[in-house]
Amino acid sequence: MSSKNALDMSLHDRRRSQRMEDPEFRAAYERATREIEQTDQVIRELDALRVDLGMSKAELARRINRNASSIRRLFTASSSRPELPLIAAIADALGAEVRVIPKTPASKRSTHQRREPAAA
Repeated sequence: MSSKNALDMSLHDRRRSQRMEDPEFRAAYERATREIEQTDQVIRELDALRVDLGMSKAELARRINRNASSIRRLFTASSSRPELPLIAAIADALGAEVRVIPKTPASKRSTHQRREPAAA
């Protein structure tokens, strides 16, 4: 691509920089960034597990009753937003499970967190 046809990202960068001055926009932008990073990490880990098991994408698709092309896209797209049931099905087919790990110790978490029911 010649420099004449190159996309001028400076306008985009300036616009984003201006919008980042708004605390509400910044918070939403940072939250979306974290969500994308976490989703990408889960996809990369599932794909690495699939490769370690020597399972093809087509075989994985068969095991979870999905179209092979959708599984290929999931693992090769630059960004994807899969639904949790799909992630859980892939993990199960690979002999893994999806877990949520708190970022903070239990003592510092909000009291709004789910508590285990008391034993009867």
